[in-house]
Amino acid sequence: MSNLIVHGGTPLRGRITPSANKNAVLPVLCATLLTREPLRLHGVPDITDVRKILDIFRMLGSSVHLDETTGTLSLHHQNTVFDPAQHRLPEEMRSSIMLIPPLLARFGVARLEDNVKGCTLGVREIDPHVEVFQRFGGTVERAEGSLLVRSQGPLTPTDHWLDYASVTTTENFVLCAVAANGTSTLTNAASEPHVQEFCRFMVMLGARIDGIGTSRITVQGGAALGGGEFRFDEDFHEITTFLALGAITGGDVIVRNSAPGNFPLIDRTFAKFGVVVTHEDGWSRAHCPGPLKVQTPFTSNVLTKVEAAPWPYFPVDLLPIFIALGVRAQGNCMFWNKVYDGALGWTGELSKFGAHVFSSDPHRLITFGGNPLSPALVESPYIIRVAIALFMVAASIEGRSEIRNAAPIRRAHPRFVENLRSLGVNVEWTSEE
Repeated sequence: MSNLIVHGGTPLRGRITPSANKNAVLPVLCATLLTREPLRLHGVPDITDVRKILDIFRMLGSSVHLDETTGTLSLHHQNTVFDPAQHRLPEEMRSSIMLIPPLLARFGVARLEDNVKGCTLGVREIDPHVEVFQRFGGTVERAEGSLLVRSQGPLTPTDHWLDYASVTTTENFVLCAVAANGTSTLTNAASEPHVQEFCRFMVMLGARIDGIGTSRITVQGGAALGGGEFRFDEDFHEITTFLALGAITGGDVIVRNSAPGNFPLIDRTFAKFGVVVTHEDGWSRAHCPGPLKVQTPFTSNVLTKVEAAPWPYFPVDLLPIFIALGVRAQGNCMFWNKVYDGALGWTGELSKFGAHVFSSDPHRLITFGGNPLSPALVESPYIIRVAIALFMVAASIEGRSEIRNAAPIRRAHPRFVENLRSLGVNVEWTSEE
């Protein structure tokens, strides 16, 4: 178990260059199996899930070389083999399920441990993925504690309408559609920045995709894919995280951001707490001219709200970050998670700091901010941004706090502690058996 110890109360100051978004990097890595040509990827973060996928590639016989200093990854899947009797995809990361389409396309079979996992955000079914595989002509069956997916021949193109705009299901559809000979269309597709980045990578390989960034994607599949070089953008989650850390500690953090076009709604959400975000020359800065304060809505007798749902709504993954701001800001604010059932169960930990938070139901809570807070020992669930949110509150309080079970941070943020120290934070990892 990995814990974070922080001695809070110090304003964060400095510049940060964020890593790439793991939710773009992981599907791109899975997609590389579709080509036999050499590839070079720049800006690959040294995080747990990346290492696990690269281990899978090595197990399958691919050529893999990662320069951890520069984040440059060279891949060549020319001699890759897959034997379902011998090889299984691990269940401990949800992205494993995106290895199924390229394995189906190349070998006609894939085998996955029975229950793919990710952060503990309530029920995350795989039925939408199973339906996509079946729509393209695959068969799915349970066998000896695993899922066995087969294709009796080439994948066949299809049109499909998702029940909801799932990111990984959209990416699995695109992966299947690129391999299928013909035109496939997906309606109610996810359009998050990392989905768009994944699609741009597919286009770089030679795929023909129309509608990137919209809710309807059309893929002309069947073309041979090539190789090439690709550079990842900075992770908008990490950009937002460091901007928020600067704001909650009363500091001044400037963050590299090459895609400010993704930020208008995030900027407006910061403004609800009195934080002004500016973007200039590829850098973003959060400035709070006074104490954090929830802004009063024009409509009387309603609470300020932060509503999170699939893009282009405010991103669900960022909601804990702003709950932390709500705890520290003067005033009351309602937070609404419209996606996950169990994503707000952690907020009782905030009371250990002395925060006043009321859970309305499994999807909504209200922060009554501005109360005096004290250092505390808190426990994080296995949710990346929750561990960070608890750290944010701790970093804003003078004294020693401990965030237990903070290891999920390493799944998305390489050099998290090193970056924090460069901004002036007294923080360290500790481990327990």
